[in-house]
Formats: sequence, structure tokens, C-alpha cells
Amino acid sequence: MTDVVAGIDIGGTNSPFGFVDSDGKILGKGSIRTSDYEMFEDYLAALLKEIAESANAVKDIRVIGYGIGAPNGNYYTGSIDNAPNLRWKGKILFSEMVKSKTGLPAYLTNDANAAAIGEKVFGNAKDMNDFIIVTLGTGLGSGIFCGGQLLYGSTGFAGELGHTIVVDGGRQCGCGRRGCLETYASATGIVKTVNELLGNNSYTSSLKGKENIDSKFIYDAAVAEDKLALDAFEYTGEILGKALANATAFSSPEAIFLFGGLANSGKYIFEPTIKHMEENMLNNFKGTVKVLPSGLKENTAAVLGAAALCWNEIKK
Repeated sequence: MTDVVAGIDIGGTNSPFGFVDSDGKILGKGSIRTSDYEMFEDYLAALLKEIAESANAVKDIRVIGYGIGAPNGNYYTGSIDNAPNLRWKGKILFSEMVKSKTGLPAYLTNDANAAAIGEKVFGNAKDMNDFIIVTLGTGLGSGIFCGGQLLYGSTGFAGELGHTIVVDGGRQCGCGRRGCLETYASATGIVKTVNELLGNNSYTSSLKGKENIDSKFIYDAAVAEDKLALDAFEYTGEILGKALANATAFSSPEAIFLFGGLANSGKYIFEPTIKHMEENMLNNFKGTVKVLPSGLKENTAAVLGAAALCWNEIKK
């Protein structure tokens, strides 16, 4: 019988889960649709039922705990607090309810912190005590390890690099403020940059006249040496690089890992980011920080990260 933890990734549309052993191997998985449930209690009942049925279908495993990654997840309280992309509002005491219904330990944190723990336990940061992971998806999430410990701060919400203001009076952010990093350095941010550049008639671009432009279109155009797409990546890298230089000044990481859809653009995002990071770096830190791709596969990272949170706590 193999002990596993159920790693759960709560998204606005779907909630995938997997049964993960202590070596990071996923022995089974499943999913339910988050958006199908108006009431949280109905969602939780359906999720736990699906997990139990899926576990029974996998031979010789025993679930010993739950790890949960969630938007606006608070590690200290085990709650989801006013997540903008979930149907249920207010403070949801997720971990407490899972414990009471299953009798097993349950631990929750936000999704970017879960990714950082996954990188530490199962990814490329196994031998690092100081690193930052930056998730470049629809928004920009981040998790910060200092001295071998994840940075939570006094509130449980520390490490929100995506909501540091990088352009005064800049783009409107979903948090209600203007000019946040995630409005520039994310999959949606680069699309906004391209749309702004398309308003400049000096460009001849394959992206002109194209509907529903996304980051994959922009990447494909950059590969084809479309100047507008290349300039969009350069600008995105400039904004991100400066932000990472500032992040380095307060935490001095050994490495910064870029993860998510936009990070899959490879050299088109890595090269300008590294260039502008080094150009804006405080002298003491120049050349001390590696910018690397994540060691976790994107389609399993969220589940592995959530499971790593639980394994971490069990082993303490």
C-alpha cells in the first residue's frame, strides 16, 4: 500500500486533482468543474466524492492528507478569501471543512505559493534555499523562498509581485489599482501591448487585422521575425526585468524561475528579461541570479505543488 496525498488545484473553471506519492509521482488523477456549483457546500461534497471514487479505482494507494492550491488562498487560516474568479464570495474555511469531513489533515495556500513549494520539493529548486518562482499566465503570480522557508508575511498574503505598481497611472488591474506588473508581464499583458502597438501605423505586421489575438499568436509572429511581436516581447521583458531587479534587492535569490504560458515563449521572453534585469540590478547583485525555466511540467505543476504543500507539512 502506497501512501499518497491528494493535490487539488482550484481554478475558476475546473478543479483537477491527483494522488501524489512522496517522490512526486502522480499515481492517479481526476477533475470536477468548479463553475458547475453555485453553493460551496455542494462543490465540496462533489469534490470529495470524486476524489474518494477515483482513489478506490487506483490499486494499492492510501490517501493520508490533502494539499490545496487556490486563488486568494491563505496558508495561516486555510481559507479562500474573496477570490475574484470563484463563484463563492467571502471567507471560505476550506481546510477546516475538508478536515471535518474526512478526518485527514488538509493544508491550503495560494496557487503561486503552491507552485513554489512544488519547485522546491519536486522541481529544479531542490538544493536551493533562496529563490523566486514567477507564474506568467492570465495574471502574474509569485512565490518567494527565503532561507529555506516560503515567505508568507504577517497576513499570509506576502509575495504578490504581480501587484507591485510598475507604471504610475498605468493599465487598469483587476485588483482595482492601476499599473500593476501583471497588467504588463503576463499572457494578457503582452496582448494589451500588441494591441497598443497595432495602433501605431508605422508597423507592418502579420498580427494586423487578426481577431482574438493571444500570446501564442504573438509567439508565432515573433518566431517569424515580425517586428511588432519582437518589440512586444522586448517591452514585456523590460518591465519584467526591472521588477525582478527590484525583487532581487530585497530577497537576493539564487534563482528566479519563470513558469506558465508566457514563459513557454523561451528566448523571446527570457533574453529581454535577463538583459533588463541585469541593466537595472544593484551592483552587489549583478551576475548573482540565474533566470531559469521551471522544472515542473505545466500540465501537472499545480497538482504537484498542492501535493508538495501537504507532504511538506506531514514531514515537519
